Amino acid sequence: MVGVFSKATARTADEVAPARKRLRILAVFAAAFVLAYALLGSPPADAAAGGANAIDGNLLSLWWVLPFAGLLLSIALFPLAAPHIWHRYYGTIAALWALAFILPFLMRFGGSITLYELLHTILLEYIPFIILITALFTIAGGIYVSGNLRGSPVVNTAMLAVGMVLASLVGTTGASMVMIRPVIRANDDRRHNVHVIVFFIFLVSNIGGSLTPLGDPPLFLGFLKGVDFFWPTQFMLAPMLIVSAILLGIFFLFDSYLYAREGHDKSDPTPDSPIAVHGLRNVPLLLLLIGAVLLSGSGLSIGSFEIYGLEIQGMSVLRDVIIVLLAAVSLSITPDRYRKANNFSWEPCLEVAKLFAAIFITIIPAIAILRAGETGAMGFVLQLLTDPDGSPNNAMYFWLTGVLSSFLDNAPTYLVFFNAAGGDAQVLMGPLSQTLLAISAGAVFMGANTYIGNAPNFMVKAIAEHSGIRMPSFFGYMLWSGCLLLPCFILVTVLFF
Repeated sequence: MVGVFSKATARTADEVAPARKRLRILAVFAAAFVLAYALLGSPPADAAAGGANAIDGNLLSLWWVLPFAGLLLSIALFPLAAPHIWHRYYGTIAALWALAFILPFLMRFGGSITLYELLHTILLEYIPFIILITALFTIAGGIYVSGNLRGSPVVNTAMLAVGMVLASLVGTTGASMVMIRPVIRANDDRRHNVHVIVFFIFLVSNIGGSLTPLGDPPLFLGFLKGVDFFWPTQFMLAPMLIVSAILLGIFFLFDSYLYAREGHDKSDPTPDSPIAVHGLRNVPLLLLLIGAVLLSGSGLSIGSFEIYGLEIQGMSVLRDVIIVLLAAVSLSITPDRYRKANNFSWEPCLEVAKLFAAIFITIIPAIAILRAGETGAMGFVLQLLTDPDGSPNNAMYFWLTGVLSSFLDNAPTYLVFFNAAGGDAQVLMGPLSQTLLAISAGAVFMGANTYIGNAPNFMVKAIAEHSGIRMPSFFGYMLWSGCLLLPCFILVTVLFF
């Protein structure tokens, strides 16, 4: 009995020790930053601008972007240098970088502005974002495509093309969640399959969402700002077709080369069998989810209310409630065997939720600086957007929107440049249609440049790694995107901007 008690005590101590260690690290980290910034004095009297307590971006230097840069470097380097530590403590590491921004900001600008900025980010951006992502992950995870096709070059190319079509109909997240597992299963007998997932992220998780506001969050924000629903279909179609045709062609040739080299001597854990789609009860739920999103942008109003100076639209709350209910319905009506067959796990969703919570918080100063315009710390960047004659430089709009969307969240980045171009949807769809095209294409296309450029990128990476595929590191993936995507974007610049 004593022995059993001793073992139980030992196990408990082993489990508690890491938690205590994390708390000690957090406490030391917090104390260091509080002491470092306590000498900066009281908040400036003119700190608030643009709202009851919104920070004036002109007061922020580029030093405030350091926590965001540190978070990006952690995402890039920890999985490569210390994978075991990262996979166990990535949530704690992300929280540390969030505190590295919050605590100094609190000491410098006070509790009122800090609380306002955090609530603005969490209530208006992060919560709706994670609700939509989780619901699409849940509902799409209940659709099981049984059977298997051999992952030949023709089959793989066809699946990528189908995924691209789906992306503009149900969004890049929905299409990614529906298609990624059949793609992984089709290639589970291949010695070389990493490239399939990389091209999947390029095409299905990003570029495929170019044609409707449902495809990608930046285009949905444009729709909410007054851009016609079918404007992306008309103007984004040509650049999307050119880029996707080039990438699909390169993929087919590269996949054919690797397929010929492999010899196919590896046994297939999922032999070829007829294709069938199960869990079709989830399809109406996806359609209802799309309807809820469209309803929230229809202009209808059911009132609003305030939380700490933030105006919360009742229609947005209704949309999020409907989306949560649809996800709950999916969980209740979908047989467990379909999710088990999909190897459904909440871990990819949890990873995205934890890391993007820190990303949304630490990009607060970066977005504020951008919103300050030419008088802010990034004014030298925004000055590049205008030619000497006062006309917009569409090539710079494309590249600046794209590069920042590769590392910041592409939705608020789209809004910054949308407003920099005047913010009038009618003008941007008319005389400045090429400028709006440059902003839209930059935000959507270049979200594929990094794992964090668009939320589905990270989810696909996590699902692939959970399935045993060794995905490239953060910088390794950027090597792929630099070699394959940048030449395509240069061509788009020459042809359209």
